[in-house]
Parts: sequence; structure tokens; C-alpha cells
Amino acid sequence: MRLLPWAGPGGKPCYLSTDNPDSLLSRLADDIEAAQLASAGQVLAGAEAVLRDTEAGERAVRFALVRTLESLGDVLRVAVSRGERIPGQDA
Repeated sequence: MRLLPWAGPGGKPCYLSTDNPDSLLSRLADDIEAAQLASAGQVLAGAEAVLRDTEAGERAVRFALVRTLESLGDVLRVAVSRGERIPGQDA
């Protein structure tokens, strides 16, 4: 079972049952994971810039924090999914 990089209704995890890493859904999940990781890097850079800016207002800081939390959630889901796919690891 592969944890997919998106949530289902109510925020519940979605899983893919396949042994084929080249299936259409597996490749889609790989592409989305890559996009989420790239986005997280951009969000991190933006948050760092906001925090370095002594003139940044509350709205900018709150926006940076919200986006950082979203990205952290995505990155953690990718890490769990990839960790579960390491041969010999318990789910």
C-alpha cells in the first residue's frame, strides 16, 4: 500500500494498492510529490525572507506561517510514504 500525496474526503489519507511503480497513478503521485517538495523549498525561502524583513507586518508573517504549515504537512506525508516503501521497513 502506498500513501498518496493528497488527502481524501475529510482529510483522510488515500492509499494506492499496487506493486507497479510505473502505473499511471504511481507516476502521477511521484509527479505531485516532486511538485510538493519543490513548492516547499520556495515557501521556505519566502518565509525566511519575511522573517528577515523587520518591516513585515502581521498579515505577511501569518501568511508565511500558514503556507509553511501547509508545506510541512505535504513534506511529512511524502516522507512517510517514501519511508513505508523502503524494503524491509514495517508500515
